[in-house]
Amino acid sequence: MRYNMMSYEIDIHKVRIRSLYLKVVSTIELNKRQEQILQIVKENGPITGEHIADRLNLTRATLRPDLAILTMSGFLEARPRVGYFFTGKTGTQLLADKLKKLQVKDFQSIPVVIHENVSVYDAICTMFLEDVGTLFVVDDHSILTGVLSRKDLLRASIGKQELPSIPVHIIMTRMPNITVCRKEDFIMDVAKHLIEKQIDALPVIKDTDKGFEVVGRITKTNMTKILVSLSENEII
Repeated sequence: MRYNMMSYEIDIHKVRIRSLYLKVVSTIELNKRQEQILQIVKENGPITGEHIADRLNLTRATLRPDLAILTMSGFLEARPRVGYFFTGKTGTQLLADKLKKLQVKDFQSIPVVIHENVSVYDAICTMFLEDVGTLFVVDDHSILTGVLSRKDLLRASIGKQELPSIPVHIIMTRMPNITVCRKEDFIMDVAKHLIEKQIDALPVIKDTDKGFEVVGRITKTNMTKILVSLSENEII
């Protein structure tokens, strides 16, 4: 069964993830006027937008975009009829807070699954055609029974075995030795599993009476895209 004809996998190590994370942190920069606003709120908060504008000899309308950016970014907190407060958080703390709130359901990809009776040869072809690094194996009821990685297929290819005659359920990693996640799980928890288990992807599952139904996947590529989106301020 093919769920996605254009999916991409990148084999990325922990060091590279950390490097990109530090790059994202360094991109959180404020302009001169936003720095001035922060300093005013630090020294005088709570303070209204009108009073901030007066101190800068500007109109409230001129400051509105800057105040919106500082509030959405987490540097300031706004309360009706009271004014603006300084949160006291650094750019690194604000980014960490933002990352901790991200959930799987907002970033999961379409899974690529195969039946457990498919041959190893066909599994290799599917992995190549779908351009993925992990295949999820299901039974007749579309319930997760195993996972196939590049390493699994490479090991099976070594030697003189007849790959068209070997079903994937012979070589796959089976339940309960599969790490899974759910839509409501937090991205940071999933990232830790990917690093600790040294795997490329996790199946996103839905609990059913018969077992785990595969409804998505989270990969190292998804993690990289999240960091890039954060660096480009596409995730608020």
